[in-house]
Amino acid sequence: MPLITADDFVETCAKLRQRGAAFLLSKLNPSALARTQSTFDDPALRAANWWIVPAVRARWNEKITGDPALPYEAYVVQQYLRGRTGLRLCSLGSGACSHELAFARHPGFALVECVDIAGALLAEAARQAEREGLRNLRFAVRDVNRQPWPAAAYDVVLFHSALHHFRRVDEVVGHVWDALRPGGLLVLNDYVGPNRLQWGPAQLAAANQLLGRLPAAYRCRYLSERPKTRITGPGRLRMLVADPSEAVESENILPAVHRRFAVLEEKAVGGNLLALVLKDIAHHFLTSDPATQQLLQALFAAEDAFLAHHPSDLLFGVYQKPY
Repeated sequence: MPLITADDFVETCAKLRQRGAAFLLSKLNPSALARTQSTFDDPALRAANWWIVPAVRARWNEKITGDPALPYEAYVVQQYLRGRTGLRLCSLGSGACSHELAFARHPGFALVECVDIAGALLAEAARQAEREGLRNLRFAVRDVNRQPWPAAAYDVVLFHSALHHFRRVDEVVGHVWDALRPGGLLVLNDYVGPNRLQWGPAQLAAANQLLGRLPAAYRCRYLSERPKTRITGPGRLRMLVADPSEAVESENILPAVHRRFAVLEEKAVGGNLLALVLKDIAHHFLTSDPATQQLLQALFAAEDAFLAHHPSDLLFGVYQKPY
C-alpha cells in the first residue's frame, strides 16, 4: 500500500480545475467528518466518472435485473415486495436520494427515510420530493454513528454505494439486523473491493492495458487538455486526506452480512476495470455513435473476461432476516 502515487498528483491537479481552490483547501480541515462532507455535499458537482455513461448504467441493470431498461429498485419491488403496503425503508448514506426517490414512487412504501451528512444534497432531494408530491419521504442530516436504531422498525434497509464509507462495518450491520422486522430485507448495491481502493498489480495492469487501447481522442481528461496515460491507483495519504471514509472497511462488508443474513441473491456488477479506465474520461462515452459504442463493448468484454477470474469490486445483493 504505497503512501503516495503518481495518480495523487494528477488527481489533485484535476480537482483544482474541476472544483476549485476552495475545495482543495477544505481538505486541510482537521475534522475527518468535515473532509468527507466536503467531498460529497455539492448538488452542482459535475464530474466524468463511469456512472454517467448511459451504456454503463444499462449494463448494471442487465447484470442485476436481466433487463437493461429495468432499474434494480423496480426489480426489488417486483421480486420481493409485490402487493405489500405500509412498507418502511431506511437508507443510510443516501446522498442525492435518487434511488430512494425511486422506491418512494412505489405506492407500497409508507415511509422512505434518507439519512446522510450531506445536508445540501438532502435539501435538493426534499425539493424534488415536493415537486413530485411525494409525502412518504423523510430526510435526516445525521452521522451514521449517531443514528438511532429502533428495534424491528423497518421492512427494508438500503445501502447504495454507502456501506463502504462506514467504519465498524460489523457493528453497523448488527444494528441493521436489530432495526429490521422479521423477514425484512437488506438491499446492498455497493463497493466490496480492496480497502482504501488499494487495487492489486493484476487489476492495475489489466486496466492500464485497456486504457492503452483507447484512441487518443477518448483519453483527454475532463476540463483539461491533458491525456490520461496511466493508472497507478491512489496512495494512502491522499485517501486519508481527501476522503477518510472511502472504502475504509470495504473488505469487511460481505463477511459481516453473511454472518447474519440469509442470501436471497448476489450478483457481480463489476467495475474492476471500467471504474479505473473511465474515471475522468467518461464524458467521451456519452454519445450513441457506432464508434463510441463499439469501444464501450470492447471495454465491457475485457472486464467480463477479467471478472471470470477475479471477484467483482461492486456487488448487488438482497439479504433477509429470518422470520
